[in-house]
Amino acid sequence: MKQKPDLSFWKLWNLSFGFFGVQIAYALQSANISRIFRTLGADPHDLSFFWILPPLMGILVQPVIGTLSDRTWTRFGRRIPYLFIGATLAVAVMCLLPNSGSLGLSLSAVMIFGLFMLMLLDTSINMAMQPFKMMVGDMVNERQKGKAYSIQSFLCNAGSVVGFLFPFLFTWIGLKNVAPEGVVPDSVIWSFYVGAAILILCVIYTTVKVKEWPPKEYAEYNPVSTENETKANWFALLKNAPAAFWRIGLVQFFCWAGMLYMWTYVVDAVSLTVWDTADSKTEAYQIAGNWTGVLYAIQAMGSVVWATLIPRFPNIKVAYFVSLLLGGLGFALIPFCHDQYLQILPFLLIGCGWAAMLACPFTLVTNALQGYGHMGAYLGLFNGTICLPQIIAAVCGGTILKLVGSSQSSMMFVAAALFIIGSLCVFGIKDKKVE
Repeated sequence: MKQKPDLSFWKLWNLSFGFFGVQIAYALQSANISRIFRTLGADPHDLSFFWILPPLMGILVQPVIGTLSDRTWTRFGRRIPYLFIGATLAVAVMCLLPNSGSLGLSLSAVMIFGLFMLMLLDTSINMAMQPFKMMVGDMVNERQKGKAYSIQSFLCNAGSVVGFLFPFLFTWIGLKNVAPEGVVPDSVIWSFYVGAAILILCVIYTTVKVKEWPPKEYAEYNPVSTENETKANWFALLKNAPAAFWRIGLVQFFCWAGMLYMWTYVVDAVSLTVWDTADSKTEAYQIAGNWTGVLYAIQAMGSVVWATLIPRFPNIKVAYFVSLLLGGLGFALIPFCHDQYLQILPFLLIGCGWAAMLACPFTLVTNALQGYGHMGAYLGLFNGTICLPQIIAAVCGGTILKLVGSSQSSMMFVAAALFIIGSLCVFGIKDKKVE
């Protein structure tokens, strides 16, 4: 087997640059979906059902795209065609989704159209996102993979910050942040337009700059493994998985359910706490929506800083526990911070929990899986501990909201409780390197 050549910084950069645009689209979706559907007239008790689609599409689309692109060879490459098709579809949907309320449809028709657009957006974003991870695996040698994924992580966070801030910035430069009842404001619509333009430009840049290896050259650097892991029986793998696999999954369950409730209800929670209204028809609510995007950006930046501190803890389990505990504290503080600038503190704390959720579980699970083989299959199955908790939480969201008095602010306490339970479950994990 030939050794993959070292790539220059700019070749590594070009390999992942399109991820910046994809992440802008993902951030716009994450920060604005609840706001858009509330503005269109959705009942808060039904809001969590809209959030079933993102994790559902993720768990369905990414494995399919991975499998299909493994078998695809074209003059444009094997991964890039899926990247380009996904990005093109995402651009079209990003122009349609925020205009759902401007088409003259009835409320029920608007909801159905919006849901269909959201499903297509989730599908296309996942379709565009997966190829970037696979191209690094295809073309980057082991010594440089850490650097390549660091660049991808930087572009991911930078794109998130930009996408989160767009509605706030467009309102600041003079675009209208209010609209007739049932219509999404221009500040949000133009955020999606500009995000779509950046997405397609970034993807075009990647497709022009990156030349994937043809089949013969690819085979020289990536021979098929003699261990036929592609035929692994998923049920057998789960049955034989180490105990740590399931215990880490339990922590994941509580944390990702908590995050789902934040994404679903935090716009209303911030609006109620700071502006004393959850009426989506008011200007104050739309201001709260903009400010929530700023808070998301602060969370992302805080997460980057906290991630640099995680390695300084005595061991990864302590870092995981402390980070999730801080995240739970952040959720609990949201209903008590009645000044918009005070809201920065809880979101910085939530950023600590978010950093740990992205870094610690996969480190712990790969430690636990040493010697088990089928690492790729196990990590694919482990992705279910991210998607399934969100689906379950989304299904239960409306019922839990009723149990807490139909107050979206109280859902932040639910998220806090879930994070704290998750932090306590960390002590049940037995990590080989720690022990």
